[in-house]
This record gives sequence, structure tokens and C-alpha cells, in this order.
Amino acid sequence: MASGSSGNCYHIDDGSTALLLECGVKYKDVQKALNYNTTDIQGVLVTHEHNDHIKYAKEFLERGQELYMTKGTKEAKGLDHFRINTIKYKEVFKIGTFKIVAFESMHDVEEPCSFLIESKHGHKILFATDTYYIKYRFNGITHMLLEVNHDYELMMHNVERGYINNALARRIMKSHLNLDNAIKFLKACDLSKLQEIHLIHLSSDNSKAQEFKRKIQEVTGVKVIIAGGKDK
Repeated sequence: MASGSSGNCYHIDDGSTALLLECGVKYKDVQKALNYNTTDIQGVLVTHEHNDHIKYAKEFLERGQELYMTKGTKEAKGLDHFRINTIKYKEVFKIGTFKIVAFESMHDVEEPCSFLIESKHGHKILFATDTYYIKYRFNGITHMLLEVNHDYELMMHNVERGYINNALARRIMKSHLNLDNAIKFLKACDLSKLQEIHLIHLSSDNSKAQEFKRKIQEVTGVKVIIAGGKDK
């Protein structure tokens, strides 16, 4: 639906339950993307407090959506609403036909998380974003929404040319997953049931979408899609 530093929001549906991942875009844009069929959405999972992931939380809440986030995210953003559900790392919670567990991300915020989302219909989805490293390895994943933000060498080349400064490059390295680390993570996981990967949160300056797609396909042997309308 939307992916990147300008705003993030993703839609998943197992045929019984629909969820949104992040609320970093205007609710009216979500409605438009879903042909105004938002009544089936049973929850919105939020990973952390940065605006490209949570900017429109109040608007989503006012529209009746249930939001799920860590206490750290809630407090860092100064949110207080009866439709905010506070979650903890490694504690399982359920939304409709989905069983969900949050796990820690490596990002420069209070209490960031990624999610493992399992449907009773057999789908097992990994949603991992805004993390420079994923400390866990997973079995039986069928679908991934995986951040592959940048290529280290390309980013250093952009630093040398003055396109980005050293401070920003250092922050990116300590808060976002690069191509090499994404490939190492994938090689360490059991991919025997994997059907599809959506590459999310690609940097507009420090990534090459088609090259990323090709390399991830070579490693996994499954269909790879670039999220956010960049799959061209």
C-alpha cells in the first residue's frame, strides 16, 4: 500500500481477518487503496514511534481502528486512547484468526518491534522493518515483509560524492537492514515453506530495487515483490 520514509502502511488478509501494518499514511489514502472497504480491518500493528510508521495514529483511532504497540512506542508518541492495546515482547496475542507475537528490533527508538503473524489457515508471516539486525531465526515462514533498506557500498559512494553526510550514513547503518545482512538472515532461516517476499522500506537514494530483487530471488528461489509501487 505504502512503503518508505514518506509513509508506511501494509494490508494483509487471510480470508477471515484483515490487518493493517503501520499507520504512517492518511486514513483516506488507506480507504482509497482498499476501495473504501475498511470495515473488515480488525487491528493495526505499529512497530515504533517514527512518523513514517505512526504519524496518523490519532486519525486511525478516531475512525474506530484498534492499534497495537509497545508501551515504549505509546509513551514516546504521547498517545492515550482506549483503543490502544499495549503489547510486550514475546507475549502472544490474538486478533481474529491471527496469532501474533512481537519481538525486539534494533532501531534508534524506545521500544521498537517486528512481528511474527500466524494464521489458523496456515499462513505464517514475518514483518520485519527498521532494524539493522534480526537476532532470531525462523522456521516455516510462508510470507515475508522484509526491510532491505540500503546497499552499504552504494551508500558510501553517496557519502563520497556529498549526496548524504557521514552522520546520516552512520545512523542508517545502526537502524536499518542492509542488503548483505538481509541475505545473511535469509540464508540462516528455514525457507522450505516460503512462497513470497515483499521487500519494504527501500531507501530512495541508497538502494537499487531491481538489483535487490534479483539478489533476493537468487538466494530464496521464490517470488520477490518490491513494495510501494517500485516493482518496475
